[in-house]
Amino acid sequence: MIPMSKPFDYFVVFAEMRTGSNFLETNLNAFDGLSCHGEAFNPHFIGYPNREEILGISLHARDSDPAALLAAVKEEPGSLSGFRYFHDHDPRVLDAMLEDPRCAKIILTRNPLDSYVSWKIAQATGQWKLTNVKRRKEALAEFDGVEFTAHVDALQAFQVTLMNRLQRSGQTAFYVAYEDLQDVAVMNGLARWLGLEEQLEELDRSLKRQNPEPVSAKVANPSEMARALSGLDRFNLTRTPNFEPRRGPAVPSYLAGVVTPLLYLPVKGGPEAEAAAWLASLDHVAPEGLIRGMNQKQLRQWKRSNPGHRSFTVLRHPAARAHAVFCRHILDFGPQCYKQIRNKLRRQFKLAIPKDGPDGDYSLADHRAAFGTFLEFLKANLAGQTPVRVDAAWASQAQILAGFGDFVPPDLVLREDEMLQELPRLAQKAGRHAPPAVPLAAADVPYSLDQIYDAELEAQIAQLYQRDYQMFGFGPWR
Repeated sequence: MIPMSKPFDYFVVFAEMRTGSNFLETNLNAFDGLSCHGEAFNPHFIGYPNREEILGISLHARDSDPAALLAAVKEEPGSLSGFRYFHDHDPRVLDAMLEDPRCAKIILTRNPLDSYVSWKIAQATGQWKLTNVKRRKEALAEFDGVEFTAHVDALQAFQVTLMNRLQRSGQTAFYVAYEDLQDVAVMNGLARWLGLEEQLEELDRSLKRQNPEPVSAKVANPSEMARALSGLDRFNLTRTPNFEPRRGPAVPSYLAGVVTPLLYLPVKGGPEAEAAAWLASLDHVAPEGLIRGMNQKQLRQWKRSNPGHRSFTVLRHPAARAHAVFCRHILDFGPQCYKQIRNKLRRQFKLAIPKDGPDGDYSLADHRAAFGTFLEFLKANLAGQTPVRVDAAWASQAQILAGFGDFVPPDLVLREDEMLQELPRLAQKAGRHAPPAVPLAAADVPYSLDQIYDAELEAQIAQLYQRDYQMFGFGPWR
């Protein structure tokens, strides 16, 4: 029986195949005040195989308007209703559920190896439920390492999505592990969380566990399984830590040709001025004449009005980029200087640079030492250990491209040393058959990187930007 003031309007069980969701549903339905309608949004059937409708809504009607079925579940009289939802079910209802605090989220999980092996056995036997152990069919699973890795990746990605969305909206879910399903106290706790006063004395055990043996006894090729599992990095031991804040697509910074249908997505700290000058020269305008400052709506309009458009970005070697950023934004006291950050670095990080910019007493050795101190700051800054913002000029290029990908991933990702050959080819594809030469980047001042570069600096930068080195295949700068 549901109390008058119920905390939720409906519920969803986020689960996957072979995680025990049938058993959980059976016991949810054992409560008079609960009603679970199976896989209501399975793209291949509605609720259960061979079922034609749920709450008067047919499969065809659901596919035409999934929100109608969601509303019918929410409004079902006499009980708190819900359904099971897997990662590959109709995505059109996912946002509505995750954004609705009146939707109770139950998250059922199971060891992915157990669920994978159980799934393979069910495929082999055709037996997806068992109510009579005398009718149990037996088979050994054929373990496929590539398939299992894809299985784990899909499950983990969906779980991360659920967790992140609930965190952002300030919601909590009720987590149930496969092993918890046999505990009537957990089931009763779930009912209380859903707002019911009713409690079960015992579980409905009409469904039987189909494969109770150890997982190693359920596969036909256990040695191959062992080899595949030994290659998995379950605890992400080799993952490069990333503490940088997520970056948006930065659409206002994009530069579009006035006539030529090319779009440049600048990576700060890279050869921005050179790429912009080249793009402008295609249409015989100054760089200031390029289309810039667009919002997302205006960019969509530009793309629609420029069929065949292409977009590109240019990466710079992390060593060259860090040095250019240091010279332009920190060392120099000109208009591009980050004066507040510069002052903080001089005070707190003991950055030994002249107060008003480099002068005649600022030597090459001073520059080498100062750049090394700046790299130490960058290491702490990118790890989230300083109060200073992670500026786009020195954020990892991998993080910047990830931000682009949220809205318009570039068609072409070039390295700086490829610009001279690849940008003219891109222009030819866009209809400019005699494109101008690409200007070369000016040398850093007062000293260039090659004057101070050594193996120690390279190692420092490679550790600092290891994500960029790994993602884009950068080797030593020289």
